[in-house]
Amino acid sequence: MPENSPAAATTCLLDAGYRREVRSLLYQAYRHEPTFAYLFEAQRPGYERRLRVMVREWVRQHFALQLPAIGVMVDDRLVGVALIVPPLRRLGVADSWLWRLRMILGTGLRCTRRYLDYQAALAGCLPSDQVHVLPLLGVHPQYQGQQYGEQLLQAVHDWCADDPGTQGVVLDTGDAHYLAFYERQGYQEIGEIALGPIRERVFFHPNPLSSKPVIA
Repeated sequence: MPENSPAAATTCLLDAGYRREVRSLLYQAYRHEPTFAYLFEAQRPGYERRLRVMVREWVRQHFALQLPAIGVMVDDRLVGVALIVPPLRRLGVADSWLWRLRMILGTGLRCTRRYLDYQAALAGCLPSDQVHVLPLLGVHPQYQGQQYGEQLLQAVHDWCADDPGTQGVVLDTGDAHYLAFYERQGYQEIGEIALGPIRERVFFHPNPLSSKPVIA
C-alpha cells in the first residue's frame, strides 16, 4: 500500500501570540540534540527543566525584541519554526542582562556560562556582519521526514532574499544526522566549534534565492 502524501502546509511570519506553540515545538525538536545535552548537562537530574527554561527565555526575548520568526503550519498546527536574527541585530537575546539573570536562576551559573561561551564561539564563525543567523529552528518530531524541513528553509531563504544587503544565512548543528540534509539545501560548512565531546558544525548558505515568481 502506498504511503500517504504529506499534508499540505503553509508558511507565515509568526507574532508573539505563537510564543507558547513555538516553545513547545522547539523543546521537542531539541530534546535529544547532543549540543544542548552537553550545554545543559543531560547526565544530571533536571536536564529537561533546564532545557525548557532555555527555550522559554530565548523565545520570550526573541519576540520581545520583535525579531522575525517563520512557521510552517499544517491546518492550524505549528509543525516547524525558524527564529531569525537579521544583520546588524547582533545585540540581541543573549546580550540582555534580564535574560542572563533568568537563565542563571533557571539553569544555573555553569550552564549559562557554557551557553554564552557557545554563542560567542558561534559569533566568531560568522563570515561577515551581513548575514542572517538562525539561532533555533526545528520541525516537530512527528512531522520530520515529510519535506517540511525543506519547506521551512525555503521560506527562510525567501524572507532573507528580500533583504538586498544580505550575504547569506548561517545555522549550526551538533547532530551528524542533519549534515547531509543541510548540504542538500545548499549550505556549506564554514567552521567548527568544540563543545566538550561535541563537534558543532557551522553552515553558511550564500546569497539565498527566492522561490517566488518574478513579476515583470
